[in-house]
Amino acid sequence: MNNYYSMSVLAVIAIAGISINAVAQHNYKLVWSDEFNNNALDEKAWNIEENGDGGGNNELQYYRRQNISFETDSASGAVCLVLTAKKESYNGKAFTSGRLNTAGKACFKHGKIVSRIKLPSTANGLWPAFWMLGNDFGSVGWPRCGEIDIVEMGNAEGIKHNTQDSFFNGACHWGYYNSQGQYPNYARSTTSDYSLQDGEFHTFTLEWDDDYVSMYLDQDKYPDAQPYYKMGVSDYSNDWGTGHYFQHEFFIVYDLAVGGNFTGITSSTGITALAQGEAKMYIDWVRVYQDSDDLAATASIPDGWGAGIDNVATTPTDKPVVIYDTLGNIVSEMNQGIYIVKTGDEVKKVFNR
Repeated sequence: MNNYYSMSVLAVIAIAGISINAVAQHNYKLVWSDEFNNNALDEKAWNIEENGDGGGNNELQYYRRQNISFETDSASGAVCLVLTAKKESYNGKAFTSGRLNTAGKACFKHGKIVSRIKLPSTANGLWPAFWMLGNDFGSVGWPRCGEIDIVEMGNAEGIKHNTQDSFFNGACHWGYYNSQGQYPNYARSTTSDYSLQDGEFHTFTLEWDDDYVSMYLDQDKYPDAQPYYKMGVSDYSNDWGTGHYFQHEFFIVYDLAVGGNFTGITSSTGITALAQGEAKMYIDWVRVYQDSDDLAATASIPDGWGAGIDNVATTPTDKPVVIYDTLGNIVSEMNQGIYIVKTGDEVKKVFNR
């Protein structure tokens, strides 16, 4: 969610350390999730941001609590967390929207972080994002805390080429500003073969370990797809080395920004995406898995998460109830560990026994 200057090709190759065809094997287990089925935000896990400071990017919205809600998606029937961007004047801003984070409450080092999201039409001027910041942001500031942008849409290049519905990117920012006002970063844009603003849900996945951060689109549908973004995070060779900035806990952020440098639109007159008054970003769930063999992985989660029943859906259903372990295997009984109860494709309960 920040601007970045273009690094040289050699620098990008050295930092990314890309070996796209390398496949690592993982023994992932669920360590935390929010299924957003309770029609109320769990503020033991989430912080709602309320400000109009522009995010350091000349954004045009004022973030308000009132722009964060819960709705049942009419197509899928899933109860979702919803961020709504509105064309309305508030505290000197022409637009309002929603942003929330898990800073100091649900923070993770390493793992597989996945979210199922239905994105709004961004043309022109909306900037939805699912991303992470280092949990030391409050003490060391940005970009020293590190930033991982798992997905962003609405970029000026997509507007320029009329590919806003399929043009998206992942990025990382880290380090500190040098005397020329530059800092290290690596961003990679991709044009999908299909629309990501088609009224359907899509999954966005970050896989992160000692060596790499890798990002995947719709991995549930295309498990063999290559990452749309991959960067090495094990370089300690100098003060800007990625290893210094991506080996500690990060927190999760969702927001739906209006305008800003990323979109190339910094005046309210250029925003056409809210011509009908509002636009919504639906978040069905977010899940964090960690590799049981990764001894460096850590997780700081709210007290009592998963103790008993978490995120109970109360809507009656005649679909069969099936219990899965965190590897996706159907089980007949629950012993010790974390289990997921589903009816059809919808998660109903998460148990930690």
